[in-house]
Amino acid sequence: MDVKTCRIYIDEKPYEFNVKGQFFWGQEELLYNKANSVLSKMPWEKEGYSIVKAFINDEFYRLKESIRQNITKAIKANNIPFNEADFTLAKYHEIVNTDQLHNQVINITRNLENHDFDFNIDALAERFGCILGYRLTSWIEELQKSHIQIRISRPNSLDINPPHRDGYLSYWEDIINVWIPIEGCNENSSLPVFPGSHLIPENNILRTESKGAEINGNTYYVPCILETKKGSINMIRPNPKEGEAIIFTPFLIHGAAVNNNKNITRVSLELRFPRV
Repeated sequence: MDVKTCRIYIDEKPYEFNVKGQFFWGQEELLYNKANSVLSKMPWEKEGYSIVKAFINDEFYRLKESIRQNITKAIKANNIPFNEADFTLAKYHEIVNTDQLHNQVINITRNLENHDFDFNIDALAERFGCILGYRLTSWIEELQKSHIQIRISRPNSLDINPPHRDGYLSYWEDIINVWIPIEGCNENSSLPVFPGSHLIPENNILRTESKGAEINGNTYYVPCILETKKGSINMIRPNPKEGEAIIFTPFLIHGAAVNNNKNITRVSLELRFPRV
């Protein structure tokens, strides 16, 4: 195993962190299928992502409350003392204040299913499908379940995943990624993406295998993309507003969502909807 420093730019600001893994350059191939992508009907297909309206009426606030309840359950399951009545997502880091406790909480919140939410997740799949012109579902056939992740990033921490493509994992090859800001998501903390990076061939990318990247003691299912042949990865934060979402191809390089807020935990929701 090697330890390499991942150096990236987010909105032109440099960041770096250490990644443990075995790194290699890929084959001479383009994994993104231009002709048959779920983005094929979109004018922003070359960018690989867009910001869209995600909710109507009080849907966002109902979903946010359901997320708060899920995080509350995960805190309780780990016997972390707190005042449930006063608990807010923004101050999560004041309660879950060590890496060990945080890792125990996210082991629960990153592996949830539709039934864990008091919200109709399939309605979102239908809504995004109407935008894209394809029928989508929340059911992941290869996993034989739905899959939902609550992402929690404490301020001034390494609560991040590496720059990556979800499409390297077989069950995410023909999906649409959805990233929804819930709490503390702004120009200092929103999800970074690398526009157009789904069109970079594999032989121009230095990465680890799946389940082969470790950051700050956490091993990730997705590979870490360290750099391209053009050098460091240059990302931007699209920064969707409350009630909006970023939708993007699983072959777009994204991740490394460093939370630069001084005293606010960032919470977001990640959904992955396969094409029917």
